[in-house]
Amino acid sequence: MQGTLDMLILRVLLFGPAHGQAIAKTIQRTSDDLLLIEQGSLYPALHRLEDREFIVGQWQTSDKGKRARYYSLTPHGRKRLIQEHSRWKQFARAIVMVMDRETK
Repeated sequence: MQGTLDMLILRVLLFGPAHGQAIAKTIQRTSDDLLLIEQGSLYPALHRLEDREFIVGQWQTSDKGKRARYYSLTPHGRKRLIQEHSRWKQFARAIVMVMDRETK
């Protein structure tokens, strides 16, 4: 489903600010390593979300002393997450109904 990565990023940021690598690792870890987010997908998504004002980025120093861009969820992004989560649940329900339908 288009927009799934955006929704996952917003969900991770619901718990607080994080830099790109931490976002990707959180998604991977919480999905039991089923979802691996490549940098080539992650960073365009972060830029897209920032352009749409769903997140805001700020340069900070990481725990390792390196400069990193930390992203935070905006109120607009929180609202978007609620909408997308509801849409995702409907979509997942529809897929289950089709896939679990008994054949004749």
